[in-house]
Amino acid sequence: MEKLHFTFAASQPITHPVHVGVVASGDLEIIMRPTAEKQADLKIITGSDGFKKVWQNVLERFFARYPLLANFEINDYGATPGVVNLRLTQAMEALKDEQ
Repeated sequence: MEKLHFTFAASQPITHPVHVGVVASGDLEIIMRPTAEKQADLKIITGSDGFKKVWQNVLERFFARYPLLANFEINDYGATPGVVNLRLTQAMEALKDEQ
């Protein structure tokens, strides 16, 4: 198990919490909460050690397109980068659906 922490410049605040996904083999959950901070803060707990650079690359691409200002909690159990991107996109859709 590895704990990772990232921060990214962000400019689009969210107004309500969002929760998508489940912690299960090959999957992950993402919890997004509004924040008063000036940057997005991500805390990740992953069952797969040694993939910090992969996480960083996936998240850099996401925040380049969607600079969401929120606190992110991600609990991963071996999700591939494609699944991570899918769940982040699903969280974006959940934000739109509830507005």
